[in-house]
Amino acid sequence: MGREIPEKNIKIETQKAEKITVLEAILKQWVVKLLQQLDISFVDSDSINVDSAPTRSMPVISEEKATLLYIMDVYNKHLFDMEKHSVRKVREKLDAMAKGLVDPDPKNVEKCLSEIRLFFSSYRVDESTYIQNTFDDFKRIVWDLADQLSEDIREDSAKDEQLSSHLQDLKEAVEANSLETLRKKSRQFINLYVEHQHAKNETRKKRLTSVKKNLDTVKKQLLEANSSLNLDHLTGAHNRKSFDETVKKYVHLNNMNPMQVSLIIMDIDFFKKINDTYGHDIGDFVLKECVRILKSVFHKDAEMVARIGGEEFVVILPNHAIEHALIRAEEVQKRIRSEVFVHGESTVRFTVSMGIAQLLDIENASDWVKRADTALYKSKNSGRNQYTVASTSQKPARVA
Repeated sequence: MGREIPEKNIKIETQKAEKITVLEAILKQWVVKLLQQLDISFVDSDSINVDSAPTRSMPVISEEKATLLYIMDVYNKHLFDMEKHSVRKVREKLDAMAKGLVDPDPKNVEKCLSEIRLFFSSYRVDESTYIQNTFDDFKRIVWDLADQLSEDIREDSAKDEQLSSHLQDLKEAVEANSLETLRKKSRQFINLYVEHQHAKNETRKKRLTSVKKNLDTVKKQLLEANSSLNLDHLTGAHNRKSFDETVKKYVHLNNMNPMQVSLIIMDIDFFKKINDTYGHDIGDFVLKECVRILKSVFHKDAEMVARIGGEEFVVILPNHAIEHALIRAEEVQKRIRSEVFVHGESTVRFTVSMGIAQLLDIENASDWVKRADTALYKSKNSGRNQYTVASTSQKPARVA
């Protein structure tokens, strides 16, 4: 008789299989989104055409390639702006390698894989050196401050010992019962004590000034380091890390005490065409101008403007029900539509597509962002240059 498999083991294996199926579905959705951003049409691993109007041959995306693309995209969103590797140039290189990875020609894919290995081995060394040098600079500032304080303490200790020695001489003069000796030692001690206190006060003033200067330097370094970690180097908007932390904060606050806070995710329409037509310098200019307008509209202290992808931005609006968020979204769209952007001899106009979602009473950060993101792609697939409100059932309803 065959050995029976325990019912508990069957349930565990079933749960594992269900989790794998969910992860595969999420991975496919992510790959669709990424390759659409790269303007690449493709067929998924089940040979389902996800692009209704392909413009060229469509490669099959294996799970291994999709995983590598995911790693590259995460890296792309958290780059350091280093002397040898500007963020813009590294992003261009990563995008080019992502396209090469899904090339239908196996030889080109193999060449691309070699480029990826060489790039990451070189970039990781430079990135590690950059971080280490930054840390060493900060350590040097703190060490100099500690060294100066130690030197001041040693000087004070030496002077205190000298004063203590003269005080002992004064005590001995009192015990000697010699008026002349007592007068001499008293005069010496008083003069030394007055001089010592004056010097101590002057030293304290200089030390406080010096310490304040050094602490101001340390504080500035810390603020710059914190700002560098939370801001996008190109546009000055908050970066993905800062956005993720803020979203989690509002979800946590909402769980404790329900509040009205809305999220707008937006994409610059046909941004790749802008880059291809005018060049990446104009593309960077457009990104910065977009952030400038967003900050001018969403300018309150609690309102956050962040760049979370190449041409993808988000705005977090506290104390905004969905109706109020729509008014603000319309305002920024009108501003962008009406403005002509001039850079050198180039004149550019652009529009944005948006997805808008109000945080629900019981909702985690991932689901909130996902609802807004789904609404954004509804706007893009419905003609762009518009916004879509995310419904509470994950099926966004478009707003004209």
